[in-house]
Amino acid sequence: MRHRFEALEIELLSPLAVKAAHSKGRQYHEPLSSNRTFFQRDRDRIVHAKAFRRLKQKTQVFVSASDHYRARLTHTLEVAQISRHLARLLRLNEDLCECIALAHDLGHTPFGHSGERELNRLMADYGGFEHNLQSRRIVDVLENKYPGFPGLNLSFEVREGLIKHRTSDSLDSDKTDQIEPKLPFISLEAQVCNLADEIAYNSHDLDDGLSSGLISPSELETNVTVWREARGAVSSQYQALSDHELYHLIHSFLISAFIDDALLTTTTAIEASGLTSLDALQSHQRSLVRYSPELSRKNRELRQFLFKRFYQHHSVYRANIKGQRIIRGLFEAFLSDPKLLPESYQRKLGKTEPNARVVSDYIAGMTDDYALQEYHTIYI
Repeated sequence: MRHRFEALEIELLSPLAVKAAHSKGRQYHEPLSSNRTFFQRDRDRIVHAKAFRRLKQKTQVFVSASDHYRARLTHTLEVAQISRHLARLLRLNEDLCECIALAHDLGHTPFGHSGERELNRLMADYGGFEHNLQSRRIVDVLENKYPGFPGLNLSFEVREGLIKHRTSDSLDSDKTDQIEPKLPFISLEAQVCNLADEIAYNSHDLDDGLSSGLISPSELETNVTVWREARGAVSSQYQALSDHELYHLIHSFLISAFIDDALLTTTTAIEASGLTSLDALQSHQRSLVRYSPELSRKNRELRQFLFKRFYQHHSVYRANIKGQRIIRGLFEAFLSDPKLLPESYQRKLGKTEPNARVVSDYIAGMTDDYALQEYHTIYI
């Protein structure tokens, strides 16, 4: 069956797509699966990882918020769905896109991007902390389940997709240009995941912001062009909608509009590039998966609005400060007295890495609730 899947990829996918049969393989040799390709097997390993399950209780924007708001896991699933859809439209490898999407936030700290900023500050003398690098560290080192090797032993292409995953930070700044890869080569599948991540958090942050009441339709109408266009398109097609129905349809319209624009722009860019093989793509310096200039401008406007009116809202800010203080307190306690760490982490101390990295790994893996529980256990 694996051979059949591999043959279908070679027959149907774009010449610029990564094919499972041509994967550069794994760090540690394993017998091939009889019924799954490299990337199908990787997907299953990611979904069954403990770090993946913990995403259900990690903050996206709201700390300890309603169950109806996005957590890191629901965001991840939305990115995976958009990635697969875009990959199918572009004739790229859906399984590889799904793998990168499902694993791209495994390394996120509790309390969202504010937690990441605080842990990066605390780790400044030890190499810093960045969630993309931590995601790679989890699948390479920390998620130990197999006797023959550390980590999950994922394929080269998935691991590279994680390390080259780059999007604008939805909480750290109002920089909203699509991020160009800093490294010489990034697969189209990884580029798709980068864009899908931005599509997902743009749309669901609007949705959660409206549901929470932290942003209002009137503010969006005044300040955000894509909202006005989406509301106009939906209102012209449907009459007498409730607010709930209207917002849902606008949310759906925006996702479709961003995907349609990316599909047209990317297809045009690929054709204009003249690239005809994956080898040729490796020397191409600019991302091919992108929005049109017009939508890029509108997207910047949306990101700036969300940054100023939503991410910096005083209730979000207060919760973020609380989360940062919890992380700071835990880090200081564990580093000054390592006996407070679980025994499994104490056994890692004094070996190949600084103790601070062991502490960082422990804190970064916590859910919001567990971090709060540990803080109360130590300090209260």
